[in-house]
Amino acid sequence: MTSPTALIEALPLGTWLYWSLLLAITTASLVFAALAASKRLFAWVAAGLLVLAIVFASLGSSHPPFGVTALLALLCIALAIVGGSPAVIVTLGLAGGENPAGRHGGILVRASGVDTAAIDTAAIETAAKREVLRGGSTIGILERLAVAAAIVAGHPEAIALIVALKGVGRFTELDAAEARERFIIGSLVSLVWGCASAAVFVIALN
Repeated sequence: MTSPTALIEALPLGTWLYWSLLLAITTASLVFAALAASKRLFAWVAAGLLVLAIVFASLGSSHPPFGVTALLALLCIALAIVGGSPAVIVTLGLAGGENPAGRHGGILVRASGVDTAAIDTAAIETAAKREVLRGGSTIGILERLAVAAAIVAGHPEAIALIVALKGVGRFTELDAAEARERFIIGSLVSLVWGCASAAVFVIALN
């Protein structure tokens, strides 16, 4: 049975058509990921388009035309960087949690040593709090940039070093249950998105 890719490539300029469609799907996912900051629904659309790009890339094709490889690599890395943040936000929203955001990109948790049994409810709400996981958004961007670049460059083993470095750097902040939960969920979603974005490039060229 003839594959969809073979049918496309049988047409005049079929190779260009295949790679143009893949670039278009990846670009569309990137655009919706960028728009997801204003509307959560766009994050789901971006995720759906990313899955579609992976499926389309898995169909296989002949060697890409000149310049397409570099363009696809840049698009995949950009998608990893831009799309990870809304994906993490949506997932954390589904997971629940009532910790307010801090002024430096982290979350506020109740400071240790506050005896909630000895004070009333109103006092608990105003009890001393500390911000943990500061700079989470910036770290996430750098994490996905490093992960996607490592995969595109053909060195996925570098992901282990990236994960270890992040874990060591955050270790002292994970004493609060809320911080541990947010760290684990956020890290996993960020890594999955970064790897999936880079996978479009790797699958398409193999």
